[in-house]
Amino acid sequence: MDEYNPYQMPRPPQPPQQPYQQPYQQQAPPPPGVQIPAQPPEAAAIDRNARQWAMFCHLAGLAVLLPIALGLGGVIATLILWQIKKEEFPFVDEQGKEALNFQISIVIYSLVSALLICAAGIGIIFLVAVGLFNIICIVIAAVGANEGRHYRYPLCIRFVK
Repeated sequence: MDEYNPYQMPRPPQPPQQPYQQPYQQQAPPPPGVQIPAQPPEAAAIDRNARQWAMFCHLAGLAVLLPIALGLGGVIATLILWQIKKEEFPFVDEQGKEALNFQISIVIYSLVSALLICAAGIGIIFLVAVGLFNIICIVIAAVGANEGRHYRYPLCIRFVK
């Protein structure tokens, strides 16, 4: 070690040395006859039917695009699918609540945007942004649910717990 020097700051402690790790190398393909699971292990534990129904719960939010229900189609369709299958599949119960909360949040954001149209005229931009955000998030959530991932929507107010 160096000699003590009162005008020099002590050296900071050095972190312990990590063992050398090989850089990432692509692994050789498995021998013939060996099956590789197509899904991550946690997705394999979730039933295929549960994943599909969870995906349908998310996709039901696209019913907001139908002119029949006046903007509440996403909430109503999601609520119906979730109520039908929540007792049968725990994954559908979780993802259905998430989809329902998101659709309720979208309705609130749309109402605020509509009020801004009346008040300032800038609400049209927000209304279009909310609509695009809704569609993009629904598609991402539906794909994630079909793969068995527990998806959480961004900017979602969680009313149903």
